[in-house]
Amino acid sequence: MRFALKIEACVNVVKAVLAVSVVAMTALVAGCGGGGGDSSSSSNNSNNNSGPNQQPIAANAANTVGVTVARGVAGIINIPTVSVTVCAPNSTTNCATVDNVLLDTGSFGLRVVNSALGSIANSLPIQQATAGGQLAECTHFADGFTWGTTRTATVKISGEVASNIPIQVIGDMPDSTIPASGCVNGANENSASALGANGILGLGVAPVDCGVACSVQANVAQFSNYYACPNGTNCTRTLAETAKQVANPIPNFPVDNNGVIVQMAPISSSGAATATGTVVFGIGTQSNNGNASSTTYTTDASGDLVNSTFNGTTIRTFMDSGSNGYFFTDNSLAMCGGNLASFYCPGSTQSRTVNLVGANGATGALTINIANAQTLLSNANNYAFNDLGGRSAR
Repeated sequence: MRFALKIEACVNVVKAVLAVSVVAMTALVAGCGGGGGDSSSSSNNSNNNSGPNQQPIAANAANTVGVTVARGVAGIINIPTVSVTVCAPNSTTNCATVDNVLLDTGSFGLRVVNSALGSIANSLPIQQATAGGQLAECTHFADGFTWGTTRTATVKISGEVASNIPIQVIGDMPDSTIPASGCVNGANENSASALGANGILGLGVAPVDCGVACSVQANVAQFSNYYACPNGTNCTRTLAETAKQVANPIPNFPVDNNGVIVQMAPISSSGAATATGTVVFGIGTQSNNGNASSTTYTTDASGDLVNSTFNGTTIRTFMDSGSNGYFFTDNSLAMCGGNLASFYCPGSTQSRTVNLVGANGATGALTINIANAQTLLSNANNYAFNDLGGRSAR
């Protein structure tokens, strides 16, 4: 399945040279990955586990950036956001700082809504497709898609700098240019209000967002996210070399480039108006990012633990700050009604156990709580929740 997990003890999830250490990460997730997946968890009881209680690492070093969950740009719950500075290539002064960018450990690369960039967008050169024309991308998420050109930019996150990497500028092309075939997937999320954020910062395990599915000609017709747009129109699927694909900033940092830690401060089980946390770049590279984990789980190339189990069934799990709840299938949990029909509404808070299995054979059990979504969301002032769960879309 596709499952957004809360980690209540230090855990490292490692793929290749990029580690994702998700520490005390509550279900602060939304928009980008919500509802993907098969199933997850076991144990039918109403015992509330106490949840994480450690405080996040201070966000006061050059390799840290603060995380905020609040009302944001569109009033969507469980949206963890950070601030990202986008600069013209080879510049650290011709820049724009974009707030309310969704922190997404389940995707790869930076995507920024065109309107949030202001005039700096004119300083970001559009990449050209090898086949000719502007190189655009249609990116699919669980609940929709984004469409826009790919451009070269220098990306600054706190004191870390990724120079001259490809990013996607969302919504800088007319909707009339959206390809009729292979692109439309759910809602059009080409504005901040539709996306629920001013952009998406994908810090998952892959260095680029598509890999060989887009860089090998034999795969292009069926799998490529990239399009060649002669004169900015008549866009057709095309090859995109890995050097032109939207890039994860982390591997492009000069230092602190081997992983990321995400920590959130604990909140009440009934939710909170806001929540705060810290992203720490690097694993074992500075005094604030030592690897104290007792268990390391290796993943596949997408960051998934494909051999995890729930209720005796093998499932696919992943740790995604870009989903706004725990998404899995459990027919023993009552569903909500109305506009919350995809969420769980048990009579009392239930705990479930997910059995993680890494590609390296490492195993561990993680317990999550599922509360009544209708009760949680009845307080219109709260935007951060630990225990929100829903049924997988697939």
